[in-house]
Amino acid sequence: MPYATNSDLPESVKDNLPAHAQDIYREAFNSAWEQYKDPKERRDKDDTREETAHKVAWAAVKKKYEKPDEDGDQGGKWRAKG
Repeated sequence: MPYATNSDLPESVKDNLPAHAQDIYREAFNSAWEQYKDPKERRDKDDTREETAHKVAWAAVKKKYEKPDEDGDQGGKWRAKG
């Protein structure tokens, strides 16, 4: 179930990530969805295709974005690193 647009993303992604981070998430999810369709290709063999794609997508976002501590000045919003 690849995502055609950012508006198709899960609420947990849309409500928390800035637009560029949503782009990263969507592109990584869609790529992983194709790459890991064979369960033998997945690191955790018990994960579904969708679970694997979501893990890959979050990992991709975390390379360029971070979520400050709850005490941070951004109110817990994700922001670009450095």
